[in-house]
Amino acid sequence: MHPAAGGGVAALILVAAIILPGCAALRRTTPPTGPEVVPWSQRQSDLRALRHFELQGRVAVTTGTDGFSAGLRWQQNDDQALIDLSAPLGFGAAHIQQTDNILRVTTNKGVTLDSDAASEQLRATLGFDAPLRSLRFWIVGTSDPQSSADVSLDESQRLVRLDQEGWQVQYGDYTVVKKTIWLPLSLTVTHESLRLKIVIHDWQLYSLMGD
Repeated sequence: MHPAAGGGVAALILVAAIILPGCAALRRTTPPTGPEVVPWSQRQSDLRALRHFELQGRVAVTTGTDGFSAGLRWQQNDDQALIDLSAPLGFGAAHIQQTDNILRVTTNKGVTLDSDAASEQLRATLGFDAPLRSLRFWIVGTSDPQSSADVSLDESQRLVRLDQEGWQVQYGDYTVVKKTIWLPLSLTVTHESLRLKIVIHDWQLYSLMGD
């Protein structure tokens, strides 16, 4: 491929892979070496204990006939999630702060909304009620401890599929972070006509297992 055209073609391929509903999940590959395989009960406990991390990637949403894609940055600090969406359709940008008791949305115009107003704005922007609290766990490859879930695992005790509270989560490829833990590189969340796909380009762990 000519170098000048490489960037544009690569960008088009990435957008198509994220947005199209019929796209296949990333092919799962296992490196020759990796973390020791541990039982799912232990792995799940370790993943739920991750309290300080950051990821960057892209998110694409389709809700029937509508959809958008955006850049994604997610920072988790204890129970607080700071989520930045860059250039979602009809919004320009959004900064989301979420804890168990607080939801705050700041638009690209500097308008900050709290509580019900924030929920309504987020719903209008995304086209659905985002399960942010559960997504904080799903995104690292485990279920939300607040409710029961059905899980399917691969030979390395990593999630392949998760069914929880009417949501289905399918996982693509994984990567090893800090030589000790498998974390997802892609996941697809579906609920009725909604399809939310997240592709993660970079993981940063600032502490392991609650340290």
